[in-house]
Amino acid sequence: MTTNASAPTAATELPYADGDFFGFESLLPAHELDRLNAIRDWVEAEVRPIAQDHWNRSEFPVHLIPKIAELDMISPVRRQGYSHLLAGMITAAIHRVDASFGTFFSGHDGLFTGSIELLASEEQKAAWLPDIYALKKTGVFAITEPLAGSDVAGGTRTTAVRDGDNWILNGEKRWIGNSTFSDYVLVWAKDVADDQVKGFLVETKTPGFSATLMENRIALRAVQNADIVLDNVVVPDFFKLANANSFRDTNKVLKSTRATVGWQAVGLQMAAFDVARKHAVERLQFGKPIASFQLIQEQLVTILSNAQASMGMMVRLAQMEDEGTSRNEHSALAKAFVTKCMRESVALGRSILGGNGLQVDYEIGKIFCDAEAIYTYEGTYEINTLVAGRAITGVAAFV
Repeated sequence: MTTNASAPTAATELPYADGDFFGFESLLPAHELDRLNAIRDWVEAEVRPIAQDHWNRSEFPVHLIPKIAELDMISPVRRQGYSHLLAGMITAAIHRVDASFGTFFSGHDGLFTGSIELLASEEQKAAWLPDIYALKKTGVFAITEPLAGSDVAGGTRTTAVRDGDNWILNGEKRWIGNSTFSDYVLVWAKDVADDQVKGFLVETKTPGFSATLMENRIALRAVQNADIVLDNVVVPDFFKLANANSFRDTNKVLKSTRATVGWQAVGLQMAAFDVARKHAVERLQFGKPIASFQLIQEQLVTILSNAQASMGMMVRLAQMEDEGTSRNEHSALAKAFVTKCMRESVALGRSILGGNGLQVDYEIGKIFCDAEAIYTYEGTYEINTLVAGRAITGVAAFV
């Protein structure tokens, strides 16, 4: 092993210390790179100093929502005309700082707002989107149930019954992030008349709606995941999304948000790289920085390699989204591969910190735990792998 103990610690002293080893950010035009840097600076200044404390206390920093509104971050592609590449890099940059805060952003922006943009009527969009874009109203997406996860397409148990000019919703949802304080929940329920899953915008103050915070979670602890109960909740027909009439319509949203989760996983890998690299060049053992040991360098390079391979796949997927050529199987393969890389990356980062990696004070423990949620939601690794497998074989391994 090398005995060279000298190692620069400042990112400015090393051209690759920021982790953008292949210069992917140079693919952005100047105005989009400026936008990315502005948002990154804001997250570093406003979110990073409080993220760990809120994670420990399982509390979301709701006081930041008005500040997010000032940044005008919602719907950068459909509303503001930015590229999918910029939108993805923004997602990665936010998750690089804090995955709980990033999950709020992605949930409100991609899943919730995206559902309305893609599936609401023009009249509904005009009524709802201005306040949603301005974060005067926040919302979440509710599809997972206590007994329906991977099989939710055919296994949805929440029901919707048409009653004149209203719909009556009954059922339960689970793992619905930040629904304890959101204004709206977009509930997916099965219409008993035709057995099709449809979407309903439910105001959380509606009688019969309740959201109870889930305790004892090990991941994304600042996200207010809740168990939701709908007990004869009355929803006016206007609040039934006009173009959300089957699970196939739901997939129009999930195709895009699976790609978003891939970018989240890139951000978590870069977070692991940041913490592990800093620790390696500062931590002294046997009289020298542990970064001077070959095995540590190999682990750091593996983290970075995983992150850069993931970034390369996500960049190409973003380009395909901008071209209009991406398909559901592309998003599925990307989500599966990138989250698999993420799992290895955060585990290596945790290992580099040794025993200190088990304590949240050193940040990598939080990153390690948060990665498990990202690995699981928006379709498990197994389900997304089988979606891609169906595309290359023509044979479905699941119903």
